Amino acid sequence: MATNFTLNGKPASFDGDPETPLLYVLRDHLNLTGTKYGCGVAQCGACTVHLDGKNRRSCITPISTVSGKTVTTIEGVAGKEAAAVQKAWVAIDVPQCGFCQSGQVMSAIGLLKAKKRPSDGDIDNAMAGNICRCATYVRIKQAIRDAAKTVEA
Repeated sequence: MATNFTLNGKPASFDGDPETPLLYVLRDHLNLTGTKYGCGVAQCGACTVHLDGKNRRSCITPISTVSGKTVTTIEGVAGKEAAAVQKAWVAIDVPQCGFCQSGQVMSAIGLLKAKKRPSDGDIDNAMAGNICRCATYVRIKQAIRDAAKTVEA
């Protein structure tokens, strides 16, 4: 039985093992490679997507649990929070190797959608599950602060 869901605003379907991780469906079956495989156990955040608007680690999310729900990947983000985060990321030149950045950006957008004026503590808490092997944490935090100002304006 196929799992039907909405992906980046369009209908999507997967007719395979219902325990297949959402990440594998996105990357291997739907050719959306912006979401990255990092650790495979929800510890690094590279695979972060939005499921019904909330941050979710796609590497541990069985596809069967997204039936009837809305999935947004880095390829499908939109709105003022997404625009502000993307602009701030570029302005500050946040990425180094870039591998973790789609997950970082998805988590940052999720934070700003939930909290328009995050404190430094809110940013630390929201981003704690996203690991950057290049340690760009200071620039990530500054980009989120700048993006929050843009969203508020």
